[in-house]
Amino acid sequence: MIYFDSAATTLQKPPTVSRAVRCAMATMASPGRGDHGPAARAGKLLLACRERAADLFQVGEPDRVILTSNATHGLNIAVKTLVKPGSTVLLSGWEHNAVTRPLQAIPEIRVVTLRTPLFRPDLFLEELDRQLTEEVDVMICTQVSNVFGYVLPVEETAALCRARGVPLMVDASQGAGLLPIRLEDWGADFVAMPGHKGLYGPQGTGLLLCREGGEPILEGGTGSDSRSRSMPEFLPDRLEAGTHNVPGAAGLLVGMDFVRRTGPGRLLRHETALKDLAGEGLGKLPGVQVFHTRGPSQTGVLSFRVAHWDAGELADRLARRGIALRAGLHCASTAHETVGTAESGTLRLSFSAFNTATEVKRFLDVMKGLV
Repeated sequence: MIYFDSAATTLQKPPTVSRAVRCAMATMASPGRGDHGPAARAGKLLLACRERAADLFQVGEPDRVILTSNATHGLNIAVKTLVKPGSTVLLSGWEHNAVTRPLQAIPEIRVVTLRTPLFRPDLFLEELDRQLTEEVDVMICTQVSNVFGYVLPVEETAALCRARGVPLMVDASQGAGLLPIRLEDWGADFVAMPGHKGLYGPQGTGLLLCREGGEPILEGGTGSDSRSRSMPEFLPDRLEAGTHNVPGAAGLLVGMDFVRRTGPGRLLRHETALKDLAGEGLGKLPGVQVFHTRGPSQTGVLSFRVAHWDAGELADRLARRGIALRAGLHCASTAHETVGTAESGTLRLSFSAFNTATEVKRFLDVMKGLV
C-alpha cells in the first residue's frame, strides 16, 4: 500500500518508536504512584519527554509541557481557559473542529472569522490588523491548514497580538516537527499539538505548551498533594489528572528524537518536494483543480478535486488500487468555507519522511487511468 494520509496519522514510524513502546509496557508502572523501580523509571521517562519537547519548542521550564491524549485534548484546555461566556473570539479562518466545537459549547460568545485568500499571508495580516480590535478577547490561529497545507504567518500574528495585549492560542497540529515553534518568542498563551503526526509518536499522545497556567477539564489523582480535594495549583499536575500513557510517552520521546536528529527543515523540504511533484502532475490532468503553490506558504499537504467525480468515490477507487488518501471535509469545514469547497470537499494527499518520488509517480499513473 502507498500511504498518503500522514496529515491524519503518520502510519510509518521509525522502528525505534514501537520498540520504545514495548519496553515501557514491560518495564514501567505509573509515575508518582509508588517508590519502586518501575514507577521511578516511568517518572524519569516523562521528565525526559517534557525536557525534549521544551528544548524542541523553546518552552523554558519542562513543567510547562503538558502531556495530553491528543491535540484536541490540549485545545479544549486552552479554549476553556481563555474563552468565557461573553468573550469575543477572532479565528484565522482555517480552524479544525477541535477548535470550533469547543467554542460552540461555550454560551454567549461572539466569534469573528477572518476570510482571506488561500496562500496569501500578506492579505491575512492586513485583515488581521483590521479585525484585531480592542473588543477581541482571544485570538486563535492554526499554524498550518490541515486541508490545504497553507502556512499561516504565526510569528507575525503573535507579534501583533503581543502589541495589542490579546491572548493567543495556536493549533500546531500540522506544523509540529516541520516548522519552528517558539513558545517564548511568540508569547502565545498555549500551543497544542498531537504526537502521532509530524512528531512520529503513537496515537493517543499530544503536547500542550503553556506560557503560565490553565484550567483543568479533568480532575482526579495526580500522585501529588493528595490531601487536597482540589487539583494542584502547579504545573504539570494541575492539567494532568489520572494515569499517564507511559508507553505512548516513550514512543513520543523517540519520535521527537527522530525529528531532532533528522532536522525539521530537512523533513519539510522532503515533503514539499513530493507535494510539488504531485501538484504539477495533477495539474496536467483534465478536469483536475489543484490547490497548490510553490514556496514557503505550503507544506507537504495537497488538496485537489476532479470535475464530475465524487471525492469519496474517487478515494475508494484509489484505495482499491493500493493508494491511501483522504476525501471529504477533513474535520475542518471552516477552512472549506473560506476557500469555497464546502459543498464538494477535496481529496487530500499528505506526505511523511517515509514516502518517495516513486510512490508519487505511481499515484499519478493511476490517476491518469481514472480521469
